Amino acid sequence: MSMLDVVGPVMVGPSSSHTLGALKIARFAYKLFGEKPEKVEYYLHGSFAKTYLGHGTDRALIAGILGLREYDYEIKNAYNLAKKQNLKYSFIESDLGDVHPNTVLIRMFKDKKINEIQGASVGGGAIKITKINGVDCDLSGDYNTLIIVNKDIKGALENILKIIHVNVANLYLKRTNIIEGKSLTILELDEKPINLNELEKLECVIKYFYVGSDKDEI
Repeated sequence: MSMLDVVGPVMVGPSSSHTLGALKIARFAYKLFGEKPEKVEYYLHGSFAKTYLGHGTDRALIAGILGLREYDYEIKNAYNLAKKQNLKYSFIESDLGDVHPNTVLIRMFKDKKINEIQGASVGGGAIKITKINGVDCDLSGDYNTLIIVNKDIKGALENILKIIHVNVANLYLKRTNIIEGKSLTILELDEKPINLNELEKLECVIKYFYVGSDKDEI
């Protein structure tokens, strides 16, 4: 048993599930997007939809998309921060299907750039990222994560793994567009690759996103 199990996570409350977990999901989305979006849509499911105002889920989701950490006291001023930074946002109660009750789908926009993730707060501040741009996955957010849009051609994964050259903890693959010949490759990594820019030289790689683990920033 760790000290975290005894005293709980360091956070601005009130709830590890509805506040901390929500912020971590939104922060993952922020890091995936690579910058602050101009507009965000939050689709709230189940318990999140019913209690998000009372538990501060709304503030946590805004704070996370602005890049704040769970111990930042500015979380309570999230609405003011969003106004100052011209962030447009909306909260939409939605039925996301047979998913965890504390689930949110976050859709981010800037110019023509659109990304979305779906995640659940599963208790004690732990999260599960269950979809990235419509592709099913099961990410904890505890690993460095590399998301690659690549051509669906023979040898693509082999060439990608040769470039990143670090241990892969988990791997998810899916063909996303058979007509255009595109796939999405999601890798959870034990450490950050030192040569990510080399991916741009691969003929099979269309674009990629890197989400570093918050543990590496402590």
